[in-house]
Amino acid sequence: MTGQQAQDSRQRSDERVLAPPGRRLCDVVENRDAGGYRIFSALDESGPEPRAGQFYMLAAADGWGQRDGRPYLPRAFSVAEAQRADGGVRLDFVVEAVGPGTERLAELSRGEGLWATGPLGRPFSAPEALGPEIAGAILVGGGIGLAPLAILRRQLASAGIPTRTLLGFRDRTRSGGVEELFPCSEVRLASEDGHAGHRGYVTDLLAVLLEGGEAHTAAVYACGPPAMLEEVRTMCVERGVACELAMEAPMACGFGACFGCAVPLAEGGYMRLCVDGPVVDAAQVQTALVAGSGHR
Repeated sequence: MTGQQAQDSRQRSDERVLAPPGRRLCDVVENRDAGGYRIFSALDESGPEPRAGQFYMLAAADGWGQRDGRPYLPRAFSVAEAQRADGGVRLDFVVEAVGPGTERLAELSRGEGLWATGPLGRPFSAPEALGPEIAGAILVGGGIGLAPLAILRRQLASAGIPTRTLLGFRDRTRSGGVEELFPCSEVRLASEDGHAGHRGYVTDLLAVLLEGGEAHTAAVYACGPPAMLEEVRTMCVERGVACELAMEAPMACGFGACFGCAVPLAEGGYMRLCVDGPVVDAAQVQTALVAGSGHR
């Protein structure tokens, strides 16, 4: 592959699905329990099918922007799954109720309306776009960060790309979504309380894989808490392993206007995660420890 061919391949793999103008009212079609989280689904009648790693700005049609002002701004959510369905695209999102915005989204019921803007942001790249020798993928997820990896795993499987999945959780109450989002796939688990799989961190499992002689033939894709992402970033940069992180930062608009999601670059300056991310090259950012990440 020539340098120009590699560049062209990277450009094609990074091509994002653009959001239609304005927000759209979607119908909530399901809301189910997922072991400490909720997975709610909405039917987008006129929007395009997103790529893995892209996100939406969401707000409930009712019970939003009340007199006390909370919740007011929409919340940014990575899409966990997107499938063509009768009448549009069915979008799945994973939520943990930790504040007024997420609590309202977690209690959405079938038939309610959901305002959605998206898909937004830069998606994950294909493995071959990250290096000519890369033919496989290692997915590393922590907690609710497993969401964008679910749609990525399906898309990689559809392309016949060998994939290994590592998921880590703090404890049993925050270990949901595996059966729902990763059906019929081999997944290695880690839990800090030892209730499932390896007792410890998911990065312990990644360290073992990166010690192998074939570590550079697979790209690492990660999403999870900032501390986990920073450990993944450091491990991969030090070893020269191709790695992309799906990061999170406070967002008010999703279009780059508010600069609330600016993160420092390794070579100086800043990038806005909503338009230059949320998927970033691990070697490009100075740190994954973004202050204020998490949406409430």
